[in-house]
Amino acid sequence: MVMTNKQKKALKAQAHHLKPVVRLGDKGLTDSVQAETDLQLSIHSLIKVHIHIGDREARQRVAVDLARDVGADLVHSIGKVSIFYRPNPEDGEGAK
Repeated sequence: MVMTNKQKKALKAQAHHLKPVVRLGDKGLTDSVQAETDLQLSIHSLIKVHIHIGDREARQRVAVDLARDVGADLVHSIGKVSIFYRPNPEDGEGAK
């Protein structure tokens, strides 16, 4: 799904108060991290993920790979926190 800047801005505002629900550590992008991210997106649609990797470019690659693997949009990344969005088809959600 391609989101407009207006949609991304609205999602960033909604995510502002959220705490990260998934933490990715030294082991990197594992199957369990992908499964937990997928589960949390199924429950919440909009989540934050803390990616504890020192290198900025590596962090961004991991965020893009994780979004692709779970079928979500990477809304925004700042520092070590990334925001992911995946509409829940059962709720009839679309991009906000």
